[in-house]
Amino acid sequence: MSDGLDTDNESQITLSRTISANVSDVFSAWTDPALIEQWQADEAELDSFEGGEYKFTTFGDDEDPEDHTVSGEILQFVEDEKLVMSWVHKDDDEDAEELIFVLEIAFQAIGDNETRVTITERGLAHADPESRIFSIEAWSAALEHLADVLE
Repeated sequence: MSDGLDTDNESQITLSRTISANVSDVFSAWTDPALIEQWQADEAELDSFEGGEYKFTTFGDDEDPEDHTVSGEILQFVEDEKLVMSWVHKDDDEDAEELIFVLEIAFQAIGDNETRVTITERGLAHADPESRIFSIEAWSAALEHLADVLE
């Protein structure tokens, strides 16, 4: 297992992780709603093709009672290689601004049973250092949970 982090500028965050699983299994974990619900969202809808739409919802809990939903479009879909999605997050608060990013996930097979996943989040600069840290921690935790599910 190896981890990497690159914060090239204020509008981009890149994280990498090697997961001990076949590239097809890792790609499926990002594109099959039933698998997405095992590690990333409580409820997932996803059209697994370029131009398709998706919606992921994470239900609130005692610490954060609000549900959180991200949605968008699949901008690029290359089986077992790359997934690019518009990533739109809007809180339930009607006055809240939408946070819009482009999320690129690259998949690189390293042998038969290891895959290097690189997530690049691009978009408007994060409002402050705390929001960048939150995003980095959230994606790090997501990759950790994905590894737990697949390894």
